[in-house]
Amino acid sequence: MRAPLSWLGQYCKPGMDARSLAERLSMTGTEVERVTHVGAESADGFVLGRVVSAEAHPNADRLRVCSVDVGAEEAATIVCGAPNVAAGQTVAVALPGAVMADGMKLGTAKLRGVESSGMILSESEMELGEGSDGIAVLDFAARAEPGTPLQGVLPISEPVLELEITPNRPDCLGLYGIAREVHAITEADLADPPWSTDADAAGEDHIDDYASVRIDVPELCPRFAVRAFADVEIAPSPLWLKARLIAAGQRPINNVVDITNYVMLLTGQPLHSFDLDRVPEGEVIVRTAAPGERLTTLDDVERTLDAETVVVADRDRSTSIAGIMGGQISEVSPTTTRVLLEAATWDGTNILRTSNLLALRSEASTRFEKQLHPDLTIRALRVASRLLVELCGARLVPGTIDVDARSERFRSFEVTVRHARIGSLLGMEISPEQVQAYLTRLGFTVAAGGNDADESSTTVAVPPDRHFDVTREVDLIEEVARIHGLDEHLPANLPQRGSAVGRLGRHDALLRRAEDLLRDAGLDEAITWSFVDPSGAGGLPHSGAPVNVHNPLSVEQSAMRTHLIGGLLGAARHNLARGAERVALFESGRVYLATHALRGGGILGGHIAGIRPSP
Repeated sequence: MRAPLSWLGQYCKPGMDARSLAERLSMTGTEVERVTHVGAESADGFVLGRVVSAEAHPNADRLRVCSVDVGAEEAATIVCGAPNVAAGQTVAVALPGAVMADGMKLGTAKLRGVESSGMILSESEMELGEGSDGIAVLDFAARAEPGTPLQGVLPISEPVLELEITPNRPDCLGLYGIAREVHAITEADLADPPWSTDADAAGEDHIDDYASVRIDVPELCPRFAVRAFADVEIAPSPLWLKARLIAAGQRPINNVVDITNYVMLLTGQPLHSFDLDRVPEGEVIVRTAAPGERLTTLDDVERTLDAETVVVADRDRSTSIAGIMGGQISEVSPTTTRVLLEAATWDGTNILRTSNLLALRSEASTRFEKQLHPDLTIRALRVASRLLVELCGARLVPGTIDVDARSERFRSFEVTVRHARIGSLLGMEISPEQVQAYLTRLGFTVAAGGNDADESSTTVAVPPDRHFDVTREVDLIEEVARIHGLDEHLPANLPQRGSAVGRLGRHDALLRRAEDLLRDAGLDEAITWSFVDPSGAGGLPHSGAPVNVHNPLSVEQSAMRTHLIGGLLGAARHNLARGAERVALFESGRVYLATHALRGGGILGGHIAGIRPSP
């Protein structure tokens, strides 16, 4: 998960640089793998400008001599070759001294006899897109004053956190979830959720006039919600949206598709958009595929499905692989004017299975396979609806089709944590007030009457984002501990256990003694591969049929060893062949037998498994 710092700062500003924040997140359980950079190394020298005039160059037909207000006493003269430059435009300007993303430092230069002091930038020069046939016109920043630092309008120099999200934390596969985590560990203010407001519907019609939904497999599709939009105008996304997608690792396509990707990155809930005119009668059916059914996905690959693959279909054919990738037949195109927007919940295990079967992973499947909660669907629809109305000129058709199976496994619940248990488990005292503050910042809600009169425990309602992660008292204690700061407050000494004393069992003590004796006798300890050739290890046959590995490193290492001597012989042969004068080796390790396991005490206790008799 890539989290651009400027986008993250829209919801929570921690007041620290990217590397300090990365270290703090990693120390509290949200690992940041690396901090990367998108765009120029520094935003210095990049400002907003307003084109005052654009005249023909006296010595070149394709160049224009522009007078650009950059907030200085005098307008800057900039020679520009873009065909779309015109007076009155608000533009991005790199002044002399600015260092471009490719490392080039700008200076004052003469172009065909006219001195040029800077550069009016295109999208590609700012690394915010692929369009390079003209300058970027920043209409959305028209009210800003010339000379305003460009970084405040566009992330021309963007630090990006690359997070390694564990499977139990799909909430952090959404940027707002990461912002909540930053809020919890720094106490910086957290902005209202982006789904707190919805778009206004308009018109006398209703979504039932346009679409219908039938779920044939509610156990595999716990919730499926759709909204319809009319009068949609397909166009390139605005620069701010492109910039955020690129920094987050996504390629901009068009405004509708970009909005669905943007909302997925923001909320953690994937969406899918259909061209409503390419869905016969607007009839949507969620079912399993027929054995051998074929579908061409958006990556232009025809895929063969099996009977356990869930698809979204119309009355005639499947149109997308549920939770993984859409199909070409109903994709949004430049001619689309009506959009059906879907937000659904899928069975995570089924999505993982299908993804592996088809060798097809996507940003959507990465999230769905971790099992999302059905409550996230409407959140994402609200955010996307507002953006479709604002950026695509769309009209939100009144009504939402929301088919919810209300599965018991998604029912909300509460968890109680005993404050005495926190102290006994962690070895450090945390006050009830701190416990409640930490959990509240993480999105948990202290239940009504959730505090005992003697403050011996606290009961909280678990939010949908953490439904499958926090289910027990010890899970809440872990949350409290990491926010409190294990690196800062965890005692250096282990808690005392009274009269309990650790010691080796008889088998381990004998094994340790045998290893010590062999080392004292001058032998070197070897560690050899547990994976061996199924035909025999070191030229010796296996002790019975070996256990084969399902996903081996190689054919020569596709079975588990049944004895140690083969590996030792191989190590000795390897050393002698390279001139070693003396080889004396021993190994202490496990073997893997298809028969019953060793009885208590192991070999040193006189108990041996396998087909060979005991000595």
